Amino acid sequence: MSDLQRPGADWELQFVIAGCAERRLPIEIVGSGSKRAVGRPVDGTVTITTASLRGISLYEPNELVMSARAGTPLSQVEAELAARGQMLPFEPIDLAPATGGPQGAQTIGAVFATNMSGARRIQYGAARDHLLGVKGVNGRAELFQAGGRVMKNVTGYDISRGLAGSWGTLAVMTEVTFKVIPWPETAATIIYLGLPDNLAIELLSRAMTLPVEVSGAVHLHASVAARLNHPGLKSMNKSVTALRLENFASAVVGRKQRLKEALKVYGKALELDHRETLDFWGELRRLSVMPNRQTLLWRILTKPTTAPKLVAAIKRYMPAEAYYDWAGGLIWLEVPAAADAGTAEIRRVTAIHGGHAMLIRAEPSVRAAVEVFQPLSPPVERLTRGLKAAFDPEGILNPGRMYANL
Repeated sequence: MSDLQRPGADWELQFVIAGCAERRLPIEIVGSGSKRAVGRPVDGTVTITTASLRGISLYEPNELVMSARAGTPLSQVEAELAARGQMLPFEPIDLAPATGGPQGAQTIGAVFATNMSGARRIQYGAARDHLLGVKGVNGRAELFQAGGRVMKNVTGYDISRGLAGSWGTLAVMTEVTFKVIPWPETAATIIYLGLPDNLAIELLSRAMTLPVEVSGAVHLHASVAARLNHPGLKSMNKSVTALRLENFASAVVGRKQRLKEALKVYGKALELDHRETLDFWGELRRLSVMPNRQTLLWRILTKPTTAPKLVAAIKRYMPAEAYYDWAGGLIWLEVPAAADAGTAEIRRVTAIHGGHAMLIRAEPSVRAAVEVFQPLSPPVERLTRGLKAAFDPEGILNPGRMYANL
């Protein structure tokens, strides 16, 4: 069992990392532990949790900016924003229901460290696009601060963006500063039933070209839609293709009509009202349609127009159930359990059709034996090794979490 450390201040974190660097002790970095079952297992002699580094340190609603300690629960951040009619633009997704972690427990630091973004990414961008600044401690036990409270158009390295998505392998974040946006006045969802994958993605891609500001575009196989809580949709036994509109009430009404008129060739549309829309997209955000079961879960990024071909190609090798997000640019794919997680076939298909695949759910022994993250190209690997050497020369921070030899 590793030694658990809970630093409550930056200097305490520095002290712990300095001691580990001196003795070259591997460190596992966690927040609440909600993503501990994702990525390659880390065999750390020491575990550092940021759970005691919590609290909102700055919130200026008029400036649409907030700073919070890395261990602050996301639920606390979102409750504070909601009280002022604001929210995070990128709708962070919760992997816990799909991976068996503690649901709703993720921290704001983990949100940016993993750069996991939800359905609204197609309109507002990813988590890293809203990260203004970060404080942290690197593997040299150096306390650093990068960025600030405003987005500046400057030259040079953007350290904040480099740390987003690094899964704690470069530094331990202690505080993040980020942009927020106002909650929309209302929201509505337009639903099309029973479309095959190719027509559904064609519809979603067409919708994204229209000047109606779609903020969510998903397609669920019938077997996946049957897991929705919405009693009408789950009982249809049909695939579900959904588009979300958010804005002032008068704007949503007009855009909804324009969208339905432009897409009438795909069939008659159903509608979800404001409350049903919140429930539907809340389910997707929690990945509750991909529950923790005896199956494997992959996250595949590709071009939306390629997505149906890619899934069809994978289904030639193994059964697969898909939930397409980002108009098809993101595929959540369930496949049967296998010793190698179907890695060879899935990587072969993504190499042919174009795409990046990450294994999200599998037993620890499987995640330790295969490439969980998309293998790096030689130029990207050289850059990644250079960053690792600069931030963490002893290689003590989350060693092997993303790649076996990094």
